Amino acid sequence: MFIDESGDLGKQSNYFILAALTVKDPLPLDRVIKNIRRNKFKKQLKNASEIKANRSSPELIKFMLKQLNTIPDAKVCYIVLKKERCYSSYLLSDKHKLYNFVAGKLAEHTILEDVDLLVRIDKSKGKQILRDDFNNYVEKKINEKSTLRKIEIYHSYSHAWAGLQFADVLAWSKFQKVEHKNEEFIDLLEIKKEVHPVWY
Repeated sequence: MFIDESGDLGKQSNYFILAALTVKDPLPLDRVIKNIRRNKFKKQLKNASEIKANRSSPELIKFMLKQLNTIPDAKVCYIVLKKERCYSSYLLSDKHKLYNFVAGKLAEHTILEDVDLLVRIDKSKGKQILRDDFNNYVEKKINEKSTLRKIEIYHSYSHAWAGLQFADVLAWSKFQKVEHKNEEFIDLLEIKKEVHPVWY
């Protein structure tokens, strides 16, 4: 499972999106990114260490989404937070708590049976104590409804993981739809999708 977000938890956007891309095997995602970098978009990505949707052309984003459709077991779960409907002063006063709360909603909708789950989330929490807080909360929430053999959570740099670059594109595409009413990207997605609103 690869997790990334779009939007912010401050006042710059109306929505905050968390996207979780789940695959059985991450190697096909690696192959897609390598092919993109070596061939079709070689020139565009010449000086880029990773693919970020907000710094990429619409053509590249659309190509990635279409390529993702070819991964047979890929699925995405979206958590959509409409911030004006958040009335908790406790959560609003602490962005880390609010982020963990939204991630907890994602975990609640992650129902898996008898598997090993490896979670990679884009490394945004600088302090170890914040990462530990996130890990403990999300692990607890996942285990409430899932029967996992094992769960591991890593905070990773997205340039090193193709799955995180895809998660970035997925989150950004959903954000374009809810924040800007632009559906041209998300409408290309054919993989299994779940959307769960929070105060929406």
